Amino acid sequence: MSATAQPSNDEPSKEQRLKSFLKEKAADGEVYFKSKFIADEVGLSPKEIGALMVKLKDSAQDLHVEKWSYTSATTWRVESA
Repeated sequence: MSATAQPSNDEPSKEQRLKSFLKEKAADGEVYFKSKFIADEVGLSPKEIGALMVKLKDSAQDLHVEKWSYTSATTWRVESA
């Protein structure tokens, strides 16, 4: 047996979990957040969220992702496309 855990096919990827969370939060308009404040809700570390946000900024067709400001951590702005 391998020591590294492989996600099952039924489990959403980290990117899918974050994207679903953001779509839900931005359903009624725009949402602003810092990764460290949503980390527990999404089940990811702030560092993982930051890396995924950069990826989603370029790839998400149904979300507008914008790096909004930086004050002690990046603030992201997300709205439905």
